[in-house]
Amino acid sequence: MALFLIFALGLLGVAALIAPPLWRRYRRHQLTKQPFPQAWRRILRRRVPQIAQLPADLQMRLKGLIQVFLAEKPIIGCGDLEVTDEMRVTIAAQACLLLLGVTRGMYPNLRQVLLYPGAFVVDRPVNAPGGVMQDQRRALAGESWVQGQVLLSWRDVVMGAADPADGQNVVVHEFAHQLDQLKGFANGAPLLKSRAAYERWSRVMAAEYQALQWRSAQGDAGLLSAYGATDPAEFFAVASEVFFEQPREMAVLHPALYGELAGYYRLDPLSWN
Repeated sequence: MALFLIFALGLLGVAALIAPPLWRRYRRHQLTKQPFPQAWRRILRRRVPQIAQLPADLQMRLKGLIQVFLAEKPIIGCGDLEVTDEMRVTIAAQACLLLLGVTRGMYPNLRQVLLYPGAFVVDRPVNAPGGVMQDQRRALAGESWVQGQVLLSWRDVVMGAADPADGQNVVVHEFAHQLDQLKGFANGAPLLKSRAAYERWSRVMAAEYQALQWRSAQGDAGLLSAYGATDPAEFFAVASEVFFEQPREMAVLHPALYGELAGYYRLDPLSWN
């Protein structure tokens, strides 16, 4: 009897571990089967013109991802901002671009998005003269926290989506950080499938990062923003912005970098238009 009880309790424990993922998968499947609201379609046409460049199958997949994202990830207004469907759909569409090739669990560590009307101010410790640490106030357009929050400026979200070919997109940038942070910290090397993939990624990214640092020191970063020379995590986020918005330029000027990002995201934006 005791052995049977232990066995039964063990089965219950296994079921408890299996049931949530199965239920989540079923719920997400049901969400994607629901009609995509016409009002949301109009928002995409008006606010996220890049969506029109996607092949029809990817547009359909993106809409399903948007439905799941908005059902699972609350977007909370800060600074007296009242969050509207226009804001929610605009953010979700851009965040889900990174998941078109593979969902990676729909940002499993993300608990909420905090949305500000414009740039928000944060205090960051910096080294002051004499080795003393002091807080420095900075105005930011976006930030991604390992603890499960993404902070965004609505003004910058709109600007990033309005021109899908300028290589600047705060939503893509911060959600690339979320992917990088899946392992608990950000270092510019997101979760990859094999040791060989890590070795190739490290070789390509290190060479491109060092080249960007050199160009930035000369005052000409080229295609990639000089902000990417800050550290490897920022380099990955900046490179992701350019990959999604200026794929042709990246493929010509940085073919190895384009190849690594295409393999990671399992997407080829060159084929989109």
